[in-house]
Amino acid sequence: MTTPVNADPAELEKFSDLAHRWWDAEGEFRPLHQINPLRLAWIDGIAPLAGRQVLDVGCGGGILAESMAGKAAQVTGIDLATKPLRVAQLHALEAGIANLAYREVSAETLAEESPAGFDIVTCMEMLEHVPDPASVVAACARLVKPGGWVFFSTINRNPKSFAFAIVGAEYVLKLLPRGTHDWAKFITPSELAAACRAAGLDLLHTRGMQYNPLTRRYWLDGDTSVNYLVATQRPAA
Repeated sequence: MTTPVNADPAELEKFSDLAHRWWDAEGEFRPLHQINPLRLAWIDGIAPLAGRQVLDVGCGGGILAESMAGKAAQVTGIDLATKPLRVAQLHALEAGIANLAYREVSAETLAEESPAGFDIVTCMEMLEHVPDPASVVAACARLVKPGGWVFFSTINRNPKSFAFAIVGAEYVLKLLPRGTHDWAKFITPSELAAACRAAGLDLLHTRGMQYNPLTRRYWLDGDTSVNYLVATQRPAA
């Protein structure tokens, strides 16, 4: 019996249509380029990447995956959108990055193939785009080794996040293409925490991400009302 794929075809198509723009730092994916140093430093500060086996779930065009490989990690990036993966593979090839590989496979399928196969798993800006985010959380928990770390980032669901992440980011400031996000799919910190607990992950760190449109600067702080990141750990055996 075939397991249904936990993906929304419309979401895959949306990001595939923009795949050729993934590495344009001033294009539609400019926010990802701008927040990537913050994400990378936060992850590396909690779980040093050098020498680790790292999995990036929902890697898209490879912005985070490449930067983690640049920290001397052995990185695998997975996604179900074919065109962004091809862009990621080509960019890594052109950059001559040997410690980075990509696969078109779901987290759930890979968890069956390689349980406890990675020291660190990242799943950033992806949970709000799948039909069953808890399934992805559970798969990430199965993929990480006992004692290993799993990092998530997503968007809170409340009136402020609607105003900032959709009206502000997509319509007023035009930081993202219209329709990038669906507010109903946003995930509250308590919902994500519950999914982590159900998957056997201990939630140890939470940070919010803020943006100043005048200075075009992003930073991390304790305010999780819109964008936020969590660091979880699978208990050691």
